[in-house]
Amino acid sequence: MKLQPDQFNAPFVSAYEAGWIAVNGERHEGPLVIHSESGCSPWVVGSFEELNAQSFAPFALLKPELIVFGSGIRLRFPPPAWLMALTQARIGVETMDTAAACRTYNILASEGRRVIAAILPLS
Repeated sequence: MKLQPDQFNAPFVSAYEAGWIAVNGERHEGPLVIHSESGCSPWVVGSFEELNAQSFAPFALLKPELIVFGSGIRLRFPPPAWLMALTQARIGVETMDTAAACRTYNILASEGRRVIAAILPLS
């Protein structure tokens, strides 16, 4: 039973491969932030090893319900200290590999959820 309509105006991940992600058919290289209500933009970070608390803190200003963090080709969890600003703002963070994060973001965005995908490319 379907309880709510799908939201078709949210940006969606249409494809992904090593080094790039396509959003609404447009290919983006490197790390990417996709917001279900405002589109996508480059995430100005390097590799997972270069992430820190300042990499995640700005997402609190966007007030999403949830952040889906795609950690690359393999699952790597950010230390809790990196997520402190989000935790204090009562914003949930789910960590998964990038392929799973892309699929999960699409499902949540299509349900009309206010979600952000913070994605490191598969590489």
